[in-house]
Amino acid sequence: MIKKRIGIIGATGYTGSELVRILTNHPDIEITLITSESRAGELFSDVHPFLQGIADQTLVSINQIEEHELDLVFLALPHGVSMDFVKRVKDKSFKIIDLSGDFRLRSQAEYEEWYKTSHIYPEGIEKAVFGIPELYHDKIKEARLIANPGCFPTSAILGLAPLLKGKLIETDRIIVDSKTGVTGAGIKAKSTNMYSNVNDNFKAYGLKHHRHTIEIQGVLDELSGQETLIQFTPHLLPVDRGILTTIYARPTGEMDEAGLREIYAAFYENAPFVRLRKQEPAIKDVRGTNYCDLFVSYDKRTNMIIVISVIDNLIKGAAGQAVQNMNILFGLEETKGLNLIPLNP
Repeated sequence: MIKKRIGIIGATGYTGSELVRILTNHPDIEITLITSESRAGELFSDVHPFLQGIADQTLVSINQIEEHELDLVFLALPHGVSMDFVKRVKDKSFKIIDLSGDFRLRSQAEYEEWYKTSHIYPEGIEKAVFGIPELYHDKIKEARLIANPGCFPTSAILGLAPLLKGKLIETDRIIVDSKTGVTGAGIKAKSTNMYSNVNDNFKAYGLKHHRHTIEIQGVLDELSGQETLIQFTPHLLPVDRGILTTIYARPTGEMDEAGLREIYAAFYENAPFVRLRKQEPAIKDVRGTNYCDLFVSYDKRTNMIIVISVIDNLIKGAAGQAVQNMNILFGLEETKGLNLIPLNP
């Protein structure tokens, strides 16, 4: 098989380095170029020393993309920057997987309300396919532009999908409580992410207005066929990576725990990266992998369904899911290059 030629645009952050790390071991992929405007001319392994001797390519400017024949590009660019690139290359033949939030929402108006900036390529929003393989596998196969989901939405949507699809819960009182490691905020230095502010600390942020709220809600609306309302609150953990999301929802009818687990088992029967756990999962259970571990329970006393969803925010919440989408696009085995074993301890 001829290897697919891949470009990684904006590869100096955590997501970019994870893409390179994963794709380096992919048997059907050739990383043709890696770009960075701020570090062009340097070796990728000088920016990310842990990949020395593994990924020693020279970083180039994004303008050099015209010199290469590519089958697909991953965009690891900031929100607001990806849309400009996608608009510029809209007539090119290569496929695009965008890891920013620029094409995840349902409309230009929704994007501009939640991201507080203008969207210069609304046609892309209409064309993009939301890239959760467990839900949109067939659409992903035919896509030219894939909007890779955010990390919080991935954990929340996978935790809720069987309940919404089966119309098993009330849709106007869903609570999504998420905790994330500091890499979720990106690689740039911020005072809120300094060691002295994160270590021995735990705090909520983005209360009521976090932009992932509407991303989650949009997919839940589609799954349920009606308007949903979620209360989403993210929290910052003093750990490197990982997301643990706890979901609370009230059933619409009678419920029992055994039946609930059967529903989840049937829904994710053909999902290689969703593991249904017999006990509450921890973030270390998925560290370094593309797994989403789910634990479902029913509290008869309060008549509440409780779902715990755990992912690695940099892999299933970003780079790994992007590679999973790429595999589907190219008609490859969905798990190719992603048979990663959790790091423990």
